[in-house]
Formats: sequence, structure tokens, C-alpha cells
Amino acid sequence: MNKKTVALSQGDYREIITAIQSGFEYEQDGQQKKFRANIQLATILQLEANLGLRISDILTLTMASIKKDGSRYRLDITEKKTGKARQFTVPDSVYAFLSEYAMNKGIGKHDALFNIGERAAQKQLKIVCDYLGIEGVSTHSFRKTFATIAYTDSNYNIELVRQLLQHSSTSTTQRYIGIGTKQIEEALQGTASKLLLG
Repeated sequence: MNKKTVALSQGDYREIITAIQSGFEYEQDGQQKKFRANIQLATILQLEANLGLRISDILTLTMASIKKDGSRYRLDITEKKTGKARQFTVPDSVYAFLSEYAMNKGIGKHDALFNIGERAAQKQLKIVCDYLGIEGVSTHSFRKTFATIAYTDSNYNIELVRQLLQHSSTSTTQRYIGIGTKQIEEALQGTASKLLLG
């Protein structure tokens, strides 16, 4: 894990995705260049942020990877990095988003959804973040963003986040997202608000 990689604020997340979707002009080495709109990259990063998967696992997905299971959609994968099996529900909104992407791109059910490697995705993301002046971001930031939001939205349930990320211990998860226990967070917030002098 890259400890220098940060989770994104919702504002930075939106700014990055919007820039990738719309494209922009930038200067590099004294030359004017154009970053073309890249829906593929925007989709990959949004999946990372919404499913909590590593980019290596996102890049292997096909529409056939997601199965209808009663009233829900289910994704069964073996994580590339850890070799661990992982099964979880894919929210309907994420499935619909991905289905529309595949349909618009003419991608068949068993075809790879993405034809870009991790290095190329990282290189493209770096151009965007340099242009926006956002530091400490890699493709992994989007998984960290998922973890951080899941942690705060679940009322600081570190065990739930540990399970979502497939970590072996809650201490690993706490280090991963750079957040202490709920009690530590509350103590820091309470102390800071009492000691600020204007």
C-alpha cells in the first residue's frame, strides 16, 4: 500500500472525474497539449470509488462478471493481489452505470470492459491531477476514498470496513485509511473546538 496516497475529498473527487470526462488543454515543457475526454478512465475510477476494488481487479471485469442473484446483482472475483475470493452485492445504480457504459461502447457481455493498463491509467490520472493542482493522488486514492466514506457513513464501524476491504485485521484497516478509532476522532474534534482562540 502507498501510505503517501491520500483519500479524496468529495470536491476533489468530482473535480478530477469532471476534468477526465470533459478533457482540457494544458501546458507541458512549454508546449500546449490537449487531454482528450476519457470516459474509460472516468468509469474505472468511479468503480474503484463505489465498489472499493483495486484497479487491478477493475481492469479484469466483464459484464458477465456480475451475475443476477434473485433481486440483486452479485460480483464474484478472486483478488489479483491477494488471491482471496471476494463476493459482494453490486448496487443497482452501479450495475446500471456499467451497463450503459458497455452499451455505449459496444462491449459484449464476455468482452473486457477496459483496454488500458494500470500504468497508463496512473499516467493519465497524474496529468489530470497536475493540471488541477491536487497532490498525493494515485488510482489507489479512489479505493481509499471508498474506505473513508464507508467508515464515516457506518458510524465509524472499522470492522465493517475491514470486511469490505478484505484486510486481515482492523489495525491494518485503521492504518490504511489513516483514521483512529471513533473515540480518538471524537476526542480530537472536541479538544480542538474548545481550544481555538479566534
